[in-house]
Amino acid sequence: MASVTSYTAAGVKSGAKAALDKNVFGLEVKNHDLLGYAYQSYLANGRVNLAKTKTRGEVVGSTKKPWKQKGTGRARFGSRYNPIWRGGGITFGPTGNENYTKKLNLKAKRLATKQALSLAATEDRIKIIDKFDGGDGKVKKTAALLSKIEAKGKVLLVVDSKDKMINRSTGNIAGVKVTTGKYLNVYDILNSDNVVITKKSLDAISEWLADKTKKAEAK
Repeated sequence: MASVTSYTAAGVKSGAKAALDKNVFGLEVKNHDLLGYAYQSYLANGRVNLAKTKTRGEVVGSTKKPWKQKGTGRARFGSRYNPIWRGGGITFGPTGNENYTKKLNLKAKRLATKQALSLAATEDRIKIIDKFDGGDGKVKKTAALLSKIEAKGKVLLVVDSKDKMINRSTGNIAGVKVTTGKYLNVYDILNSDNVVITKKSLDAISEWLADKTKKAEAK
């Protein structure tokens, strides 16, 4: 079982290191395709299909025939909104009903998350803190705490539960994102320079992601 540096709630380095579940943080990353798909699915599922063009039937304006059918020497046209004319409708354009979502079943999602956490542990990007409650909501105190535990750059802060004080104390710190254990995702883990996890959240993550069949065998 691997171990990482642990800190008190005040940011003081603890004498004993925190143990990490090898079934969650100690995997050998073999399925890079799964990791990549989970990363892409997070982005795709957050995509909003706002792009929309009008077909010739949706363009508003006069329906008068551009010119008479015969006798002009020009090609016959019934509408000034045909797709080959400027200002006409668009053929095969986006309709606003496109579905960009990518599905990932729960088992695959958990495996991808464990692989991302294992990479973070291997790269020494995980730090454990006793607890984080946001205190009185002061951003200055949170920034000082993160600086004390050397959590620089993009920080993913994994807490027991989010509340008003936690949101207030972290909201204006650039690069800091707060989440709970069960809402961890591959995108946030891979994009973070440091993943700071409270001890209570660490237990919740292990409970959520640990292999249940191995748990049953251990009993």
